[in-house]
Amino acid sequence: MRKPLIAGNWKLHKTLAEAQELARTLKDKLQDEQRCELVIAPPFTALAAVAEICRDSPLQLAGQNCYPATEGAFTGELSPTLLQDAGCHYVILGHSERRQLLGETDTFINAKVQAALAAGLKVILCVGENLAQREDGELFDVIATQMRLGLAEITSAQMAEVVIAYEPVWAIGTGRTASADQAAEVHAFIRGLLQGQFSSEVSESTRILYGGSVKPDNISSLMAEPDIDGALVGGASLDSASFVAIAHYPRPLRLAGQ
Repeated sequence: MRKPLIAGNWKLHKTLAEAQELARTLKDKLQDEQRCELVIAPPFTALAAVAEICRDSPLQLAGQNCYPATEGAFTGELSPTLLQDAGCHYVILGHSERRQLLGETDTFINAKVQAALAAGLKVILCVGENLAQREDGELFDVIATQMRLGLAEITSAQMAEVVIAYEPVWAIGTGRTASADQAAEVHAFIRGLLQGQFSSEVSESTRILYGGSVKPDNISSLMAEPDIDGALVGGASLDSASFVAIAHYPRPLRLAGQ
């Protein structure tokens, strides 16, 4: 059974005081949420403080990135172990902004996935195409390559700790959102890739999130699709009312196969 997951990526936003205020509000408003799993990803500087606030609440923490080493001479980087020490349960890897702006390759992202899983963190692995790739008919090749290389050397057992997030790059922060049909088509394709790369059991149990200008007014139509298991929320996660509305979208959360 796939329990839906709603994750908020705060990116490069919120001072320590602002992060604490937002976390307190979310804890208050979502304290009794049991229908879905809730994850927030503050900036690194706020992780430990937000972890204290979220203790004994449904809110779990994610790091926005990690480096594939336990320790060493890697100035400016954070290891999976340090993220755990700060209170993280998850880490977001392969986000399109890191791929596009910072030149991260599928091979490097895979090293991070392996390191995070080995350290006991759960992984939200992001995949997605840019507008040129979609318009040139490369969508499925791009996704297949990112999945194959990003999950190389990962076992079926480890996949229990992996969530996939489909992010059409052209819809991130642009106000444009893939239609429910567009998102559903790619989610079904990803589920098929999981079956081919691993097994039908892994395919059926792995959660696949949609990310790309998710808002309270489009979450219900997205979640009505059988292969969409939640959302990776960007800008709307910075506003407590919007994130709460997304988490409380007006439709009973479905069970796998429904």
